[in-house]
Parts: sequence; C-alpha cells; structure tokens
Amino acid sequence: EVNVATIRVLAAEGCEVVVPQSQGCCGALMLHSGLETDAAQMARRFIDAFEAEASDVDTIVINAGGCGSTLKEYGHLLRDDPVYAERASMLASKCKDISELLDELEPRAPRHPVPLRIAYHDACHLHHAQGVKNEPRRVLGTIPGLELCEIPEADICCGSAGIYNLVEPDTASDLGDRKARHIQTTGAAAVVSSNPGCILQIESRLGRTGTTMRTYHMVEVLDASIRGETLA
Repeated sequence: EVNVATIRVLAAEGCEVVVPQSQGCCGALMLHSGLETDAAQMARRFIDAFEAEASDVDTIVINAGGCGSTLKEYGHLLRDDPVYAERASMLASKCKDISELLDELEPRAPRHPVPLRIAYHDACHLHHAQGVKNEPRRVLGTIPGLELCEIPEADICCGSAGIYNLVEPDTASDLGDRKARHIQTTGAAAVVSSNPGCILQIESRLGRTGTTMRTYHMVEVLDASIRGETLA
C-alpha cells in the first residue's frame, strides 16, 4: 500500500513513474547484518536491473529509510569492483528519499484538509545516515489541518535499527517501550514515519500498551490529503 501511495503521489505531482519489474532487494538487510559480500552481489543485480529498465530516469525514489541509506552508499560498497564501481556511484547519485524529491517540487496537486494530530518519528537511517530531517516535516506541512508534534528524545532510536530488534531483542524492546512512552506524551492520534522497520517496531510496542494510536508512512498521509480521503 505504501508503494502504491508513493506512485499515486508522484503522479499527482507531475512525475512520470517507471517501476523496473526485474528489481529485487537492494541488499540493505544483508549490509545491516554485516554480510557485505552478499550485499554487494545484490547491489550488482539491482544496478543491472535499473540500467536495463530505467537507465534514463532523472531520479530513483526510495520510500524506506534503510534502503535509501544503502543505495546512496553503493559507490562505497562497490568501490573496489572494476566493473561496477563507476556504475554504482552513478546510480547512487540519482537516489533520493521520497521526502527529498517532494520537498524540491512545487506542489501541484491540491491538498485537502487532514484534521489529525500526529507525532513524527525520525527514522535513524533517514535522519542520521542520510541527513534528511526537515524535508518530511516540510512536506507534511503542506497538508491543511494536520498538526505535527515533536517526540521527546527524537534523536534516539526506536529499537528497530535494521535487524537490531532481531539480534538484540531485549535491548530493542527497551528502546521501543521508551519511544512508545514518549510518543504517548504528545497526545497525538497517530504516529508517522518514513521507514517500514520503524513503523512495525513502534506499532508493536504501542500495541503492548493497549493504545489505539495508528501508524502511517508519511506518503500515506499525503496521499490521503491529495485524494481527499479520511485516514482509517
């Protein structure tokens, strides 16, 4: 649903969207696991797919913070590969998070009001790894009626951290519970982020408290505004 919403939003903002059908995993999860050789192999396949099906695109748009941080580092990952090093750097130079591109574009599609108080969570792979913090806030700021709340200790991880919640579940759970408590202090009705791992982690930890707070990807909120729909 997030991918479909991403395509709808980009199309509404005047972009021609190409989806390479042969693309696979970008290798982020392997890289997060320390499996650099496997990640490099997946990166080569990814580059091959985009060169074959989307060589003439201006921008490669990513809606997952963890994937974006890996794609932007392809040049470093394949720096010693004589066949792929330059190609990897070229692909990486085209990569942008969805919020970066939308922040650059002049809004074209009308925004309908979304009367909702939300807490925005900075995904570590987006904020710390990519330096993308203000862009999603500015994009959300184009939506009438949307009230954005800042979460205390916003710079601290929610415990997802790639695969950290799988390999260090106890510490990850403590971090997740800490994040959930801070989110609840905002009085928000929903939590918005830009990374699937964070959304799943926060949803899980909030669920343990019995809260009915909803979770959304940033682009889902913008999509609802452009389409004039109520968020369920």
